[in-house]
Amino acid sequence: MPQLTSPPAQLVADTIIRTVELGVGIVDAALASGTTVVFAELIVEGPGRCPGCGLVGVYRDSVERRVSDVPVVGHPLELRVRVPRYECGHDGCARAIFAHDTGRLARPGASTTRRCAGFILRRLAVDKATIAAVARELGRSWDTVNSIAVEATQTLLLTAGPARLDGVEVLGVDEHKWSHVFGTQEGGFVTVITDLTPVVAGRGPARLLDMVPGRSAAAFSGWLAAREQSFRDRVQVVAMDGFGGYKSAATAQVPDAVTVMDPFHVIALAGAKLDLCRQRVQQDTLGHRGRGGDPLSGVRRALRTRDGLLTARQWARIGAVFADDAHAAVEVTWCAYQQMIDAYAERDPQRGKTLLSTVIDLLRSALPAGLEELAQLGRTLHRRRDDVLAYFDHRASNGPTEAINGRLEALRRNALGFRNMINYRIRSLLHCGALAL
Repeated sequence: MPQLTSPPAQLVADTIIRTVELGVGIVDAALASGTTVVFAELIVEGPGRCPGCGLVGVYRDSVERRVSDVPVVGHPLELRVRVPRYECGHDGCARAIFAHDTGRLARPGASTTRRCAGFILRRLAVDKATIAAVARELGRSWDTVNSIAVEATQTLLLTAGPARLDGVEVLGVDEHKWSHVFGTQEGGFVTVITDLTPVVAGRGPARLLDMVPGRSAAAFSGWLAAREQSFRDRVQVVAMDGFGGYKSAATAQVPDAVTVMDPFHVIALAGAKLDLCRQRVQQDTLGHRGRGGDPLSGVRRALRTRDGLLTARQWARIGAVFADDAHAAVEVTWCAYQQMIDAYAERDPQRGKTLLSTVIDLLRSALPAGLEELAQLGRTLHRRRDDVLAYFDHRASNGPTEAINGRLEALRRNALGFRNMINYRIRSLLHCGALAL
């Protein structure tokens, strides 16, 4: 049996480990297979009262309760607390024997102290640690730590309630593939909904509001319909990609909000049409896909680069390609692509809006034969014209939503994948939801 520590040492240990806030006092310590074991006694003020009848009990004996606490200097810590037990002398009470209340230390039946939940949340949300890493630090199983994290996060969400959505005026919506396992619900896709209000106002980063299974109009519409009317009335802008389902959902649920098709997806769409045109001309001129040494294949990356960033060598190679009349369709499509980039890069929003509006009008006019890809692009931009041009008035981009998608991908990789959508949603909100810990 280890020797008891001296009173001054006990005070120092209590101060370092902060056991007073748990309602216990340290009496001894030892090591057990890499785990720091701290023996403690419950701090009591008089005998306990029976939870059944409320009468003061008569001391009977004591039992030891073992719970994991936050680690000390990187090692798991186990508290072994001596808990008094009492006998209830009330004849009509069903409780013959009861233990002293340990509610400050831990929840009934829990294997960890109450402050472990806060420690786990901080490690996951702030330090971006994995469940497995936190489980090693606490000396508990993965399932135990994950259950604590899920329950604690759900408690945070319930505590915040609808107030968590206060002040949201700009929404971002995009799809995200969370599971690549065949047969997963909704094909493994979710609809990610973000708060872009701080970004547009210049106050801070975007935050994840929620994610719902599926990538359809019904998924986004159902989420909006489940919110309070005051929230829907407050939404002024919804930024999205070119998917028509999100557009129809926003129009139906928040009809007064402005829908914005952000620049990233507009330029990505134009770039895709440029690639299709290049590939088609490649087949028409050489009869095969691009190979090493083919002129069009050699400039495929340079064509997707903004003209102001091209090197002299890239300009020379592009000029040599465009000198061939057989590549005229690629040149015209490339020029439209660059004009759209220049419109978004214009510092004066109204001038940029005018430039892009002019490009859309040109693409909708009678185009010569051989520009099928530009014609398709023109029809799409004309159909979403108001959404495309709304960016210049509101400057709401879905780029921050894409950034959150990237963080969710990193989370999924660190966790080596998720099998449970509930766990993934909870972990994602903890990771990117800016919850008040």
